[in-house]
Amino acid sequence: MSISLDSLPDVVAVLPAAGNGSRMCSDRPKQYLTIHDRTIIEHTLSALLQHPRIRRIVVAVSAGDTYFARLPLASDPRIQVVTGGRERADSVLAGLAQIQDAEWVLVHDAARPCLHPDDLDRLLMLTRESEIGGILAVPVRDTMKRGDNGRITHTVSRDELWHALTPQLFPLALLRDCLSKALQDGATITDEASALEYCGYQPRLVPGRSDNIKVTRPEDLALAEFYLTRRSE
Repeated sequence: MSISLDSLPDVVAVLPAAGNGSRMCSDRPKQYLTIHDRTIIEHTLSALLQHPRIRRIVVAVSAGDTYFARLPLASDPRIQVVTGGRERADSVLAGLAQIQDAEWVLVHDAARPCLHPDDLDRLLMLTRESEIGGILAVPVRDTMKRGDNGRITHTVSRDELWHALTPQLFPLALLRDCLSKALQDGATITDEASALEYCGYQPRLVPGRSDNIKVTRPEDLALAEFYLTRRSE
């Protein structure tokens, strides 16, 4: 049975983009490196804006950001810019503070330009199936090792291990409350789902595509370019 988009709630997206991307060894934050004459963040924003259920995006940039305002997409009325914080969670909270009129919020990495619309569709369907939300993720396929001081201590079973991806989708009030509590308690928060886990919730795992990569190192840029080229063809 097909589901009408009109019967599902709209979603506001938050894009934390205040990081400096030091591991890229570049003269600018990694989200402003270019692929096919467009910056990474433009590819990322376009993937979200093309979906009919994403009606607004809040982008959290660093206080000294001089790049975003120059982008053509910066003038899109669906995009709002706020100043982010030192850590990812601080930037996400800054974005959430600007959202008052949405039930659900989607958080996506600015440096994940290869999000496929099918993955986004599957994740957004959680708005009718879950009260907690969930994340895109890929089952671990490689052999996993735990190490200490540069030596293997033991092999970790990969059964039930997943690579966490973004977007991550949660009810606005729930994510805001969990992030605030986790930060107040000094908990280690590596993504939005970890804040919910800290508060006792179990977000859903939605299988996603492995080409939804995060550009973190120089070699990732070439791989993202390959995936985007293949998709455009």
